Order: sequence, then C-alpha cells, then structure tokens
Amino acid sequence: MTRSLPWTENEEANELLASDPLALLIGMLLDQQYPMERAFLGPFLLADRIGGELDAETIAEWDPEAFVEIFKGPPAIHRFPGSMAKRTQDLCRAVAEDYGGDAARIWTTAGDGRELRRRLEALPGFGTAKARIFVGVVGKRLGQGPPGWEEEAADWPSIADVARWEDVFELRQRKKEMKKAKGRA
Repeated sequence: MTRSLPWTENEEANELLASDPLALLIGMLLDQQYPMERAFLGPFLLADRIGGELDAETIAEWDPEAFVEIFKGPPAIHRFPGSMAKRTQDLCRAVAEDYGGDAARIWTTAGDGRELRRRLEALPGFGTAKARIFVGVVGKRLGQGPPGWEEEAADWPSIADVARWEDVFELRQRKKEMKKAKGRA
C-alpha cells in the first residue's frame, strides 16, 4: 500500500490521502476551480477541525450551517466554502448509505473498471472526467484497480500521474499547454 500521495506540501496530509479512502475521495471532490495542492490539503484541514477523524456518517449528519463555517476556516478549505461543504456532505451521505461508510468499498468491491467508473459517476460532485481521473488514481497510485481499470482511466495527464511533489507543477504546466492548444488559454 502507498504510504504517501505527495500532492501537498504537508506530509501528514499526503499520508492521510494514502491511508484514508474517504480523505482521498473528498480531496478529489475538492479538486475543481482550486489549485490541486490546496484541494488535496482540504481533507487534512477538515479532519483537524472536526476532531481528527473523517467519518462519512458523522459528516453527512453534521449541521449544514455549522459545516459551512468549518469550511470557511481560516484558512478556507475551498474557495467556494458553501457549495463545497454541501457537496462534501452529499458525498459522505452517499458513501454512508451506499457503501456502509467505507469509501474503499467503491473500488474494492467493483467487479471491473467499467463498474468502478459508473459507481464514481453516480457520486455527488463526480462527473465522467473526474470519475475517469479517480479510476486512474485507484489503479496507478493505490494499485487497487479492478480488472479493466486501464480502459476506464483518464487518457490525459492528471493527478493520477503525480508520483512526486515536483510532478504537481509539471502537471499544471501540461494542463495549461493543453488548454492553450485547444484555444482556451
């Protein structure tokens, strides 16, 4: 098992991402319209603010207004604390209801890569692209991809390709170049 996912400057946060499937899932959820390294620091900040442990059922049942305040910080867990606090609670509710609170069951019980991608797409805050990236994370970084995960994983540069902290910056540059090439600079 991977001991650390080096996606933030904080080694404890990186270890949490590698050891806590819910933290990894929440980090992926937060990875939108926010720098990658800050998004993946979010689960660590959240765990610290709610008592040290991420539990899907506990988060799902948290008072929504109080949960938004937790997201506001300082520092803020996301640049959009209100909407991302709600999405995080919705995600945790789905994990609690559909997977008994065990986020890892999303991938450890999937029969194949296609089923894993579909399960991820069904989660609040996950579309097709995010699901495909996460399939790659499960396969490449965790080594826990079900049969056929390679065909369902993103076929473009993503966080699944980041094996060292330095790779975060290389990935950011590659994404900028891809957008520029598509005329979306």
